Amino acid sequence: MAAATKDAVLSSAVDLARAAAEEVAERPELVGEHLGLVVEGERLISHRFASTAPGYRGWAWTVTVARVPRARTATVCEVNLLPGEDALMAPAWVPWAERLRPGDLGPGDVLPFLPDDERLDQGYEATGDADADELAIFELGLGRERVLSPLGRSEAAQRWYAGSHGPMAPQALAASAPCSTCGFLLLMAGSLRTEFGVCSNEWSPDDGKVVSMDHGCGAHSQTDVAPQPSDWPDTPRPDDMDLELVRLVDEAREADAAQAEAEAAPEAVVAPEADPEAVVAPESTPEAVDAPEAEREADVVPEADVVPEADAAPETDATPETDDEAATDGDVTDEPGSAPAQE
Repeated sequence: MAAATKDAVLSSAVDLARAAAEEVAERPELVGEHLGLVVEGERLISHRFASTAPGYRGWAWTVTVARVPRARTATVCEVNLLPGEDALMAPAWVPWAERLRPGDLGPGDVLPFLPDDERLDQGYEATGDADADELAIFELGLGRERVLSPLGRSEAAQRWYAGSHGPMAPQALAASAPCSTCGFLLLMAGSLRTEFGVCSNEWSPDDGKVVSMDHGCGAHSQTDVAPQPSDWPDTPRPDDMDLELVRLVDEAREADAAQAEAEAAPEAVVAPEADPEAVVAPESTPEAVDAPEAEREADVVPEADVVPEADAAPETDATPETDDEAATDGDVTDEPGSAPAQE
C-alpha cells in the first residue's frame, strides 16, 4: 500500500484549523503558535497548535481536517487537546485498595477483605475436646479464624524497630537509660516480649505505644534532673563584725514617748500667752480714777460693774504676782469713793 502524500489543500488550511481550535477553547488567547502538521492518511491531515492554558504545559490543540476527492475546500473533522512528549500528566490510575497507605485510614473507613493475606495464617478451630480447646483458646490465644503468620510477625518487628519508637530515634539517642530498665514498661506476650513492650507513662511521648527494649526517653522512672546553676548572682556573705545591731523594742518605745510629748506640748503653752493682757488693768486704773466723776456715777455702778471680769483675772493669770503689784491693787481698791476700774 502506498504511503499517504501531503495534500496541498489541507496543508494550507491553517487559518481554518485555528478558527476551529479557538471556537472550542472559547478564548482565542488560549491557542498559541502553529506547531506543524501530521499526515494521518489519504486526504487527512492534523494541524497542531500550542496550548497556553494554565496547567496544560506541553499540551497542544490538534485539529484534523479532510476533503473529498477532487474537492478544493477542507472540512474540519474534530478538535482535541492532546498531550505532548513533555506534557504535565496525571499519574496512572491505581485501584483504591492498592494506593491506600498506612495512616490513610480514617474514622468510618473500612479496608477490603484479603482472603490470601500473606501476613496471616489459618487459626485454631475448635475440636470439641474441652481440655484441648481450653488450652488452645484461653491459654495460647488461638481462638480466631486467622492468626499472625511468621512473615507478618517479622514485618511488624522490623517496622517497629526501625521506626520512631526504636533505638535510633532522636529521643532514644539522648536518653540516659533504656526502656528495658524503666518501671513503666509493660511486657508483651508471645515471642515479641523479648524485644518490645508498651509504655504506660503518661508524661512520656511514647505513652500507649509499642517501644523497643533499647528505646528511651526523658521520662524514665529512674532519671532525675541535674541541678542547674542559678541565673542570679550569688549574694556575698557579709562579715559578722560588720553587722549593725538594732534593738527594735527600745526604738519603738522611744518613738511612742516622743509622739506623746509632741501631742501634749501645745496645751501647756496656752496659759503664759494670756499673762501680759491680764495685768493691764492695774496700770490704767490710776489714770481712769477721777473722784468727782466717781461720785456722780455712783448711782449707775450696776450698769458699769465689771467686777465679774476682775474676778476672772486671777483665773487667767498663771504667773505669781509681785509685792509691788499687790500693793498697788490694794491701794486702788481701798480708796474711798472710788469706782471700780473700767477697761
